[in-house]
Amino acid sequence: MNVALVFNLREESVNDDEPPSQPPSENTDDIYAEWDDINTIAAVEAALSTRHQVTLINADLDAFNKLRELKPDLVFNIAEGLHGASREAQIPALLEMLQIPYTGSDPITLGLCLDKQRTKEILKQHRVPSPRFWIVANPLEIPRNLRYPLMVKPCLEGSSKGVTNNALVYNRKELVHQLEWITATYAQKAIIEEFLPGREFTVALLGNGADIEVLPIVEINFSSLPAGCNPIYSYEAKWVWDTEASPLQIFNCPAKLDPFLQQQIEQLCRKAFRALACRDWCRVDLRLDVLGRPQVIELNPLPGILPRPEQNSCFPKAARAAGLSYTEMILQVVDIASQRYNLVQEFRDESRNLL
Repeated sequence: MNVALVFNLREESVNDDEPPSQPPSENTDDIYAEWDDINTIAAVEAALSTRHQVTLINADLDAFNKLRELKPDLVFNIAEGLHGASREAQIPALLEMLQIPYTGSDPITLGLCLDKQRTKEILKQHRVPSPRFWIVANPLEIPRNLRYPLMVKPCLEGSSKGVTNNALVYNRKELVHQLEWITATYAQKAIIEEFLPGREFTVALLGNGADIEVLPIVEINFSSLPAGCNPIYSYEAKWVWDTEASPLQIFNCPAKLDPFLQQQIEQLCRKAFRALACRDWCRVDLRLDVLGRPQVIELNPLPGILPRPEQNSCFPKAARAAGLSYTEMILQVVDIASQRYNLVQEFRDESRNLL
């Protein structure tokens, strides 16, 4: 097949070494945190090239015309976008206008999963356990009689943007400070979320319908964090303290779980996947409550896929634990999407017609 790889390239000049502390601008430190570096893009291209003809397309303002001219058989979409609450949905929406098949979830699901409020509302409707939450725009909207500690996050960010070590707050003063920082830095509402004190997991899923495969579960090892840090997978834990030169031993995969808890987590992830109408692949983050029951924190239908093991990327780590190489993981996503579009049958029919 002719496969177009559509991506957002992170500029090497962007500084990811510190969490942001100033109001948003084109120079905000984490503005490109969701984008992929050249090594990831090259690794995905190399994987796709083992079986397909590959064309690289940067998801910029010229992407529509390039895709319209190229008319690929399939787009492998890892574009995150930059502006707006629907930024992850922009490329899939263009592809649907052009009637070009693509990997991953549709624009509606991508928009919903980026919006933590809407995600939680849908999970609640489908009776998928998730921490209690409140959406606030300023300190006057903070409910009274909250029980601490609590998590405070931006409503519309991914890749742990805005979820610094200070996101876990222990009193109203800290809550107000974090809320004001989020609204000033990201120009959006904050979500206040009940903090679950138990173990944390992230779960990679591949497939659709009745064929959703749960890969080996990854547990977050908070004991690997620097002394005095909060037990959360923060921006610092993901992008600052954990480096290729000195990687944290932050993941345990497969996680050590008793069979009943593992079954609970797998069933819950499949249910969340279906509730948000995810397609092909997704990563689900969960945490155990005070009684040891798993609850869904959020879904990531555009999961990070850093290629090298020392980069501590959850989805590839789970795939490797399942016996899949990086190339096999990428090709499996293509195969799953191709099956959903019946592309395999179409190419078989075309081959017969040429005989």
